[in-house]
Amino acid sequence: MTAAPPAGSGTAEPGGGTRRRRAVGVLVGLAVAVLAADLLTKQWALSALTDRAPVRVLGGAVYFSLTRNSGAAWSIGSDHTWVFPLITLGVVGWICWMAVRLRSVPWAVSLGLVLGGALGNLVDRIFRAPGHFVGHVVDMVSLFDPYGQVWPVFNLADSALVSGVTLAVLLELTGRQRDGGRAGADRPTADADATAQPADGTTTEPRGRS
Repeated sequence: MTAAPPAGSGTAEPGGGTRRRRAVGVLVGLAVAVLAADLLTKQWALSALTDRAPVRVLGGAVYFSLTRNSGAAWSIGSDHTWVFPLITLGVVGWICWMAVRLRSVPWAVSLGLVLGGALGNLVDRIFRAPGHFVGHVVDMVSLFDPYGQVWPVFNLADSALVSGVTLAVLLELTGRQRDGGRAGADRPTADADATAQPADGTTTEPRGRS
């Protein structure tokens, strides 16, 4: 009979490489999809809403209203636009570091949404007017008011960021870990092993048939 390898022996988890590749694939694929969709919707807004009054849809619950934002929500930090690309680059670097041990598909979805949204707004900061790293973000969705008086005007990248962060909070609250495990999930097994071990430390061998 072959003994199981002791915990912490460095033995690779079966299928661990496959799980990591699947999770990283979901992260990258979703980030690319969010980035592409964000760029397309911004291009549509620039072509369809420029020099036009806000478009009312869903009975006034949503308005398409083109704005250019130099800051964050409610134009916070509008005088320090250059700070936002640096923060975004830090977030992108953190996500890349997290991907090294990523095994969880739900976490991959969360990080993919955040990465795609961050990159979408970073493209605006770097390449749009008035200049590199001080560009204004294109926003076009306003809720319950045509000019963002109820809720800040936002874009698809913002929606992805909020959704990704919300999902991350839920995963943390439910104990879902980025390596695919659950917080405290190994405790029952450890307790069971300790209970099964005789007090004198001897090992009980199964009896054979006589």
